[in-house]
Amino acid sequence: MKDEWVIVLDFLPKGIPGRGKPEPVAQVIGEKYFSLLEVVPKEGVELSLGDRVYIGDGARDKIKYVRRSISIDELTAFSRSELEEVIKDLVREGEERFVEFFNKAGPISTRMHSFELLPGIGKKHMWELIEERKKKPFESFEDIKKRIPLLPDPEKMIVKRIMIELRGEDPRHRLFVLHRKREGRR
Repeated sequence: MKDEWVIVLDFLPKGIPGRGKPEPVAQVIGEKYFSLLEVVPKEGVELSLGDRVYIGDGARDKIKYVRRSISIDELTAFSRSELEEVIKDLVREGEERFVEFFNKAGPISTRMHSFELLPGIGKKHMWELIEERKKKPFESFEDIKKRIPLLPDPEKMIVKRIMIELRGEDPRHRLFVLHRKREGRR
């Protein structure tokens, strides 16, 4: 499992100062698994914040290769400042997928449910979500908010959880971010 499409967070036409040969690089985030990557564009390609580019196994039109997986600490100040907004956009665009999480999430152990990993959800909200989805599957973030009025905003909870996972604050549990492993070119 790996991201095929990424969103550009920052483009450095002269590369990252003090790191190897000066070739253009972009810092990107995966659209599906939220992988943070450093990619090298093809010669003459200029990238901009928010550009959606293909990095999958097929023919790539803009990216020469994926240089490496990076941590949130390795992001440029600009990438870091844009990260949460880009994630909000991805969650909004992928609403169906995240609503599906609310419809299918299950227990992690006998004492903990996946819902409890979302900021703002304790046992009371967990049981309300489980009972409501038994009646009828949730259809949207708005539907979740309507049916469980005191629940924190589902979209914001998802964004916060993704940020927690990217920062490595809960290394044992991952709901949305693919576990990062060091990799070379691909």
